[in-house]
Amino acid sequence: MSAPLIPVPLNAEDFAPFGEVIEIGGAPDKLINQGMCGRHHDLARLDFSDGRAGISLFDAKARSLPCQVEMMERHPKGSQAFIPISGTPFLVLVAEDAGGTPINPRAFVTRPGQSINLHRNVWHGVLWPLDAPGQYAVIDRIGDGPNLEEHWFDQPLSVGQLD
Repeated sequence: MSAPLIPVPLNAEDFAPFGEVIEIGGAPDKLINQGMCGRHHDLARLDFSDGRAGISLFDAKARSLPCQVEMMERHPKGSQAFIPISGTPFLVLVAEDAGGTPINPRAFVTRPGQSINLHRNVWHGVLWPLDAPGQYAVIDRIGDGPNLEEHWFDQPLSVGQLD
């Protein structure tokens, strides 16, 4: 069995091959609402091959680290954004693709104020709020036809404590 995958704090540069980190950074693009609200504009690329964007609410049970991850999934027809409502940090597990198999997994942990948008067809773990239940607004593809592929590992992937 290989050494556990050690999560690191989520950051835009390391996450860029898999999607966008959605967070406020710097001055707003413009002020709106009589100057009382800063708009940080177009922070994620929503991408759907067909269908439309929909907003769903997810209510996820708490999990903890270290853990064993048995499967990863991907969505070939659309991106998927996760926006925490409850502020609960969550584990973000992503991987590169090699002929339909996830390889070179990476693990991140969000901090308050961070959301993510996973690009279309990116292997990722399931929603994994850490140490407390989490509620999330999820923006993803609503449409006909399957948009879920799963990969079950022969040996579970071990994820250790935050580095």
